[in-house]
Amino acid sequence: MPGALDGRSIIITGAASGIGAAAARLFAAAGAKLLLADMNAKAGEALARELTGSGSEARFVRTNVAEEADVAEMVAVAVAAFGRLDGAFNNAGIGYAAKPVHELDLADWQRTVDVNLTGVFLCVKHEIAAMLKTGGGAIVNTGSIASLVGLETAVEYVSSKHGVIGLTKTAALDYAAHGIRVNALLPGTTSTPLAHAASAMSAPTERAVQKPSLFDREADPMEIAAPALWLLSDASSFVTGAALTADGGYTVP
Repeated sequence: MPGALDGRSIIITGAASGIGAAAARLFAAAGAKLLLADMNAKAGEALARELTGSGSEARFVRTNVAEEADVAEMVAVAVAAFGRLDGAFNNAGIGYAAKPVHELDLADWQRTVDVNLTGVFLCVKHEIAAMLKTGGGAIVNTGSIASLVGLETAVEYVSSKHGVIGLTKTAALDYAAHGIRVNALLPGTTSTPLAHAASAMSAPTERAVQKPSLFDREADPMEIAAPALWLLSDASSFVTGAALTADGGYTVP
């Protein structure tokens, strides 16, 4: 979709690798001005240099989405750099401890919920505050197939990803009248460092590992970035509060 985000200021969290990095390259090609956020400063800064070297506008800011001060600064940097905030792909997330419920430590539960759910809340909160000042925008929150189904020994991850749908739907209700669309994107198993780390841990997501989709393969990160771009673009102007699966049919059976 060349030009689909032409001139728009977009934040991408979890931008240093995997789906986030694929989205950064795709959104840049579509004309977006990008604020890249991640905990991995080395990889994030390298990606920003890559994009600016090819003629795009991109900046990186190290951000822990579980820390409100970091998120507020991330949004402030985007607005200062580009004059406004038009969109955001809230994609940062972490995995799980691969333990059954009765063995899971509270610290493991809290860490995953802090990043995967509270982190999305903080991003949405501060992004919407910026968008209200300039007449609207679009937000895409990364959920998962685990937003819809259970995964073995992944209670903290599944719970956090189910919460992303509730957060998304409520924000969509609250801000549609202000011209702000909020949707969730639910990827299936994707060829990313996070997914590979999860599968290496064992049998926790045995079905997802053995048959990751009806196509008998994982998604390429670009196959997830593409629907994220669509949700941020005017092509999806009548879509809000949706939970769009991009899972190769995993949740069909």
